Amino acid sequence: MQNDYRSTELAKLVRDIQDFPKPGIVYKDITTLLKDGKAFSMAIELMTEPFIDDRPELIIAVESRGFIFASAIADRLGCGFVPVRKPGMLPASTTSISYDLEYGSDELHIHTDSIREGTNVLIVDDLLATGGTAAATEDLVKRLGGLIVGCVFLIELSFLNGRQALTSKRVHSVINY
Repeated sequence: MQNDYRSTELAKLVRDIQDFPKPGIVYKDITTLLKDGKAFSMAIELMTEPFIDDRPELIIAVESRGFIFASAIADRLGCGFVPVRKPGMLPASTTSISYDLEYGSDELHIHTDSIREGTNVLIVDDLLATGGTAAATEDLVKRLGGLIVGCVFLIELSFLNGRQALTSKRVHSVINY
């Protein structure tokens, strides 16, 4: 995590929504950050900086809020972007993985031809909570022969210990709660 004034300023723009999507949950609403052009640009900068020297060739992100950051990071790093989506959303042959959530399970898909063996990959998402989605994405990348250079998140809920679910040695978050 970046422990500097930029992260602190960005954190001030994230709005807490009580009891969403269900009672007892405090939802971190990033739309208040996204609508501020300077803040959005700063968030992309802080998510990109730690991985410039790693030279990722592909940015991989899970729908939908991960896409917001991933495409901008891919543009800044001059590399491609590959979406990981829910079932039925990708038109060609896919590889899938089922994974457990706090309440139930889910499934992710990636096109089988999206990653060449040995491709350097950076995984991007807006939020790291329990780590289930990011860990499932890591598994998909590895199945296709990708080499994970790291995982980056705008927000990390560190009290949920999501980093422990990840195999990547480099995990970076901009805002930490």
